[in-house]
Amino acid sequence: MRLKSEGYIVDDLPKTDKIYADLKFFEEHFKGVMPLEIVVDTKIKNGLRRQPLQLFERIDSLTSYISSLPEMARPLSVVEGMKFARQAYYDGDSSNYGLPNSFDISFLAGYLSIKGSDSKNDQMGQLVRSFMDEDKQQTRISVNMKDVGSRRLPELLDSIESRTERYFDSSQYKVTLTGSSITFLEGSSFIINGLKESIFWAFLLIALCMLYLFKNGRILLCSLIPNLVPLVITAGVMGWVGIALKPSTVLIFSVALGIAIDITIRFLVNYKQEQGGSELDRQRVVIETIHSTGISIIYTSLVLIAGFVIFCFSGFGGTQGLGWLTSLTLVIATVTNLVLLPALLIDLTKAKKNKA
Repeated sequence: MRLKSEGYIVDDLPKTDKIYADLKFFEEHFKGVMPLEIVVDTKIKNGLRRQPLQLFERIDSLTSYISSLPEMARPLSVVEGMKFARQAYYDGDSSNYGLPNSFDISFLAGYLSIKGSDSKNDQMGQLVRSFMDEDKQQTRISVNMKDVGSRRLPELLDSIESRTERYFDSSQYKVTLTGSSITFLEGSSFIINGLKESIFWAFLLIALCMLYLFKNGRILLCSLIPNLVPLVITAGVMGWVGIALKPSTVLIFSVALGIAIDITIRFLVNYKQEQGGSELDRQRVVIETIHSTGISIIYTSLVLIAGFVIFCFSGFGGTQGLGWLTSLTLVIATVTNLVLLPALLIDLTKAKKNKA
């Protein structure tokens, strides 16, 4: 019940790594460096010059709201460039740092029509042009933010989108949120949801294969329970120690399930061979199966566990988690397949005989 799905861009890096330390420094002093871009499309060519004052006011309202969020740094946009230009026009007086009015726009609007000058003296023009396209149809708002994780980020994006719907009429403007932060969120969600779905299909296909191989619903039930228990226990351990589901840890369940089901198939095949189609005492058949195949299962599991334990010495957090959690799952799967699986075979067989 404590298991949660949450990932960070650099959460698998060691806490002592230089990149991680630098990121935390920038988050503490500059509110982060993770990029978020907001693109405002006027839907018409030269739309940025038709009603610049109204558009600037809308962008300024949005940037003011974003600045009020504790996880967001101060946004940069064409509005900031126009504010700086207005302040420069009034001899650098800081009291004139603000949106241009109808009087100021007559000389500041020229910045919106400058095309491709690379002159070093035209730094303000270059700044403004870097926030719009050549057709003067789209402009962007650039924001740096903290690495807030895949749980908090959707909440922030939803709040920003609700504000954009309030400030920008959808019939005149199209606002799009993009950037590496959103790419990380979409990629992480896609991987986690995809692997969750793959586990479901793996169970379904394994069940069909078991039903085809043994043609017995009771044996099918016996084969699935010992492989479901280790996954549930591992998920509980992850929630208990605070390891979240993320792309580097959700792989554990698919890998461990594939290895554990191999143990189950080996045991059940030997069980059918020991039975030989005769009506022998099922408890004796199970005991003979454990004697004949139990040692090989233990040895094979120990080799596999040792191979995954090596990953625990990695400096990458995701590899460490994959190593010890997969090893834990294989240990539990070995125990359930050598203890729980035989008990289920005996118990369900007895229930079948009593019914007869």
